Amino acid sequence: MRLIFSLIFTLLLARSSSVRVIQEVEKLKHTALHLPLYHVKGRHDSDQKSETPLPFSEALALDRTRVMFLNSRLKKKNLTAAHPIVKSKGSGRLIDPKSVDVPLNPGLSLGIGNYYTKVGLGTPPTYHPVVVDTGSSFSWIQCEPCKVYCHPQIGPYFNPSTSRTYKQLSCDTRQCSALEVATLNNPGCTSSNVCVYLTTYGDMSTSIGYLSQDSLSLGSGQALSNFVFGCGQDNEGLFGKSAGLFGLARNKLSMFSQLSTKYGNIFSYCLPTNTPVGKLGSGGFLSIGKTSSSSYKFTPMLSEPQDSTLYYLKLSAISVAGRKLGVAASDYSVPTIIDSGTTISRLTTSVYKALRRELVRIISSKYRVTEAYSILDACFKGTSVEISKIVPTVQLIFLGGADLDLAPHNVIIEVENGTTCLGFAGSFDEFAIIGNQQQQTFEVLYDLSNSRIGFATGGCRDNRLSSKRYQGTVSTGVCCIHVSALLVANGHSFSSITSFLLLQAFTIATEQGALKVKGIPEAPRIPNTVQETTLSCSTNTTS
Repeated sequence: MRLIFSLIFTLLLARSSSVRVIQEVEKLKHTALHLPLYHVKGRHDSDQKSETPLPFSEALALDRTRVMFLNSRLKKKNLTAAHPIVKSKGSGRLIDPKSVDVPLNPGLSLGIGNYYTKVGLGTPPTYHPVVVDTGSSFSWIQCEPCKVYCHPQIGPYFNPSTSRTYKQLSCDTRQCSALEVATLNNPGCTSSNVCVYLTTYGDMSTSIGYLSQDSLSLGSGQALSNFVFGCGQDNEGLFGKSAGLFGLARNKLSMFSQLSTKYGNIFSYCLPTNTPVGKLGSGGFLSIGKTSSSSYKFTPMLSEPQDSTLYYLKLSAISVAGRKLGVAASDYSVPTIIDSGTTISRLTTSVYKALRRELVRIISSKYRVTEAYSILDACFKGTSVEISKIVPTVQLIFLGGADLDLAPHNVIIEVENGTTCLGFAGSFDEFAIIGNQQQQTFEVLYDLSNSRIGFATGGCRDNRLSSKRYQGTVSTGVCCIHVSALLVANGHSFSSITSFLLLQAFTIATEQGALKVKGIPEAPRIPNTVQETTLSCSTNTTS
């Protein structure tokens, strides 16, 4: 035990510039807004330098970690299907002629979300690229003075001192009290009564900073005058070169929920095509409070008590070339999440094996089966352009009659030149996920007022593939000493360790111990002989 506490104190006393604490987690009616949506990989910023992209195998590894994190959020699970909140109302058209749009374009998976848009903060507003994610409830952005660490991003960090309307929120506000549900971590409190948030993600990424409020601008003008967000002072992990992450989940602190009071309880998006070999679609968007004139097919939006912030639906069947897979209906009866931040759809073992068997039978008649690629275990020798010519229509059928007629680019992925794999994988048999590979080019509508999810074809305005490629890098330090693993082995809970280590380290680093976090034990006094401690870390470069 003495060794363990020595490691903890060493970690806490290390200065911010030399210690990267990244926990390894395995379980872990007004005018509407219409925003452009980009993928992190897409080159849309002139100041972004071209670098070696993140290998798709690493992106898939991050995708797997995200799925494990979602699994941990459903830890208290029963294996029954999610229950409908209301009945589906079938197909329909939702039109609001008043709208403001922003683009949503493709980028390489970073484990927390695959697409980003630009938001403005402050008065006057400064604009920053942020990841948007249906699986996240909290919104945060990197802020000056970056007291501990800010990862490299496109453009300058948000500087609160330049905004006339910025303010920090105190610990006794209702927004601070709501952080525990939104971030799954208890908030901290400074000696000056400023609320401190801590949010963690399944890919080892974290953000710590001050709960804040300022004007939010989207599209051509102000969207919300009192937007609540995190002003990040210690942001570690795999966020690409985005400035932060804005959540769209069903939680009162998410960006969507805050905007819904003004623009309506509905949003939609179209995720443009993306492939690892660099061909990108365009025309993606995120709309809040508005839908296009497209005709939707609806399925009930479901809820699960284990995590009510996520979006669920009921997958009823899958067909290949017009024939349903020969599996029992009960094999589909698991909670099914629809998620913009997971790349590869996960199916229960029996459903995935049946789908894999049928597609391999058809594709292998012309193209040789090759070795697995990361989590993708059905791969072929051939390009996606070649193989797409014989890929049959795959249809995902949902409760209420809604369906997704998947095109070849929704079914297969060219993971590297000349190697193409099925874009599906098996799951834990306890839940399933409809990932963004299968959502690409569809308009997906989340109608919370009527508790339904809709799908429409041809959602992206320009589905033509582009040969332009955006490649960015960010270096992240991954510590080789995992103190949390030692403590868990000795009976300590991971959540208490995370809150203790990260909030306490943030406290010490930002104000050299003067900033005290209420309810968390103080670190011992730093001996004068201790100047600086550096943990052995490796530096990984990701795009």
